Amino acid sequence: MPRLIRAATRTAVVAGTATAVSGRVARRQNDKWSQQQAEQQAQQAAPAPQAAPPAPAPSSADDQIAQLKRLEELKTAGVISEAEYESQRKKVLGF
Repeated sequence: MPRLIRAATRTAVVAGTATAVSGRVARRQNDKWSQQQAEQQAQQAAPAPQAAPPAPAPSSADDQIAQLKRLEELKTAGVISEAEYESQRKKVLGF
């Protein structure tokens, strides 16, 4: 009889320990996954700033006009600031 009680006690201790360890592992994994998801959401929420495209040297007056129109569209859309617009406009015009 004492052997049976000892075996049952040992089984209960092993099962309890295994349950506690697996619960702790599950909590750690859930915390890690939650943190990773929060970081991914933060990265997706913050859009990367867009730089103004460099203005290549124009080869003709038509190219200059097209580039100036494109710069105006970018400024109007809010993609580039007024200062960036002026800087790029000067490059296109050769100032």
